[in-house]
Amino acid sequence: MAQSVADRPGVRTRVVTAGGVPTKVLTAGSGRPVVLLHGSGPGVSAEANWSGLIPELARDFQVVAPDIAGFGASVGPEGTAYGIKLWVRQLVELLDALELPSATLLGNSFGGGLSLAAALRHPDRVDGLVLLGTPVGTFEMTEGLRSGWHYEPDEAEMRRILTLFPHEPALVTDAMVRSRYEASARPGAQEAFRRLIPEPGPAGTPVRGVQEESLRTIGQPTLILHGREDRVIPVELAWRAARNLPNADLKVFAQCGHWVQLERPDGFLREVRAFLGGL
Repeated sequence: MAQSVADRPGVRTRVVTAGGVPTKVLTAGSGRPVVLLHGSGPGVSAEANWSGLIPELARDFQVVAPDIAGFGASVGPEGTAYGIKLWVRQLVELLDALELPSATLLGNSFGGGLSLAAALRHPDRVDGLVLLGTPVGTFEMTEGLRSGWHYEPDEAEMRRILTLFPHEPALVTDAMVRSRYEASARPGAQEAFRRLIPEPGPAGTPVRGVQEESLRTIGQPTLILHGREDRVIPVELAWRAARNLPNADLKVFAQCGHWVQLERPDGFLREVRAFLGGL
């Protein structure tokens, strides 16, 4: 069995109450604080998105990787109203609990959208943004997004869904499928996920990310990383973000799908280290 990132030297697991939710957090390293915000989907968690990168980033930075409310091990009490207000509150209260006046937010997909929402609502708590495969504006629902909502816990179906994300399906390993399937099969996990994400409509139904006019008010330095072959969040959305965020640079990775951090880890780390070093 592969070693959990939480078992590696220097990586600490703790539970912090933030936004009224007992929040599982992985922390490592020291220096400039960087909060890693995972994407959405059945069985997703901070460890699922970032396990291979936390030790690498912790060589140079203080890394904080929470399970966002409703995902992973961060489950709110019965009746919790999951949504962007709660997620931003959870993030800000997590920074408070860790005594971090501000941090750079590094968000993957849904986590990128949360990063933008936090920058809009609490700009003083956000030093910079790194956005991976982040939805902005209005676009047509993709198969990758649709499949996650309709998913019922099944290992074969989990494999099918996961192969929609990378450019090279071989990146989806048996261990990855098994881990995500087991997490998605926990009692109530898929029901909780469906409360977080609107039910997909018929073909052609629009999806709405952070609207482009709002992006023009975000002044923090921003790095946008996107896979050219992304079938979940089309690369055209990265260009929209880059055109509207006043201080954004964009790097597009060829032969790469939705998981830049997994498909192109060396390039991802090189770009992120250079960006953070320049803040």
